[in-house]
This record gives sequence, structure tokens and C-alpha cells, in this order.
Amino acid sequence: MDIAGELMLINKKALLLKALSNPIRLCIVRELMQRNACNVSSMQNCLQMSQSTVSQHLGRLRDLGIISGERKGTEVFYRVISDEAAEVIRVLFKA
Repeated sequence: MDIAGELMLINKKALLLKALSNPIRLCIVRELMQRNACNVSSMQNCLQMSQSTVSQHLGRLRDLGIISGERKGTEVFYRVISDEAAEVIRVLFKA
């Protein structure tokens, strides 16, 4: 791999770690892995945070390709799609 490719890979990994370094996002990803899928309302109750705060963090995780959302009626259910993020969570929490 050339230097430019190596730097792109390092930046990608750093973005993943930066996203997961936020305690709220780390908690969200961990919960999603434990539940397989979850909607904003369930996460809001679990985290004891406003829906807008949880939604902002979900948006960031979605933008980075860590989670995806699937609409079912009026709700969106989120799940972890990044194998790398899932592996980080498993290592951190020995899950």
C-alpha cells in the first residue's frame, strides 16, 4: 500500500475511534449490539436523554457507516452494520 492509501486507512480508523470515544455514542452502539435493533424512543428511555440528543448521535453514527436505520411504519429501527465498530465494542467490553 502506498503512503496516500496508508494515510486514508489511518484517517478512516481514527474517525471510527473518534466516533466511539463519545460516551453516548459508545453506549448507543453497545446497546444496539445487545438488542440487535432499536428505535429512538427505546434508546431515549434507556439513556435518559432527549430524543433530539439521541437522534443527533444516531445521525453521526449513521453518517460514518457504523449503523443503519430501517423504517417500519412511523418508526426507524437502527442496527450496527460496521464489523469494525462491533469488534471494538467486543474488545472493550469483552462481549
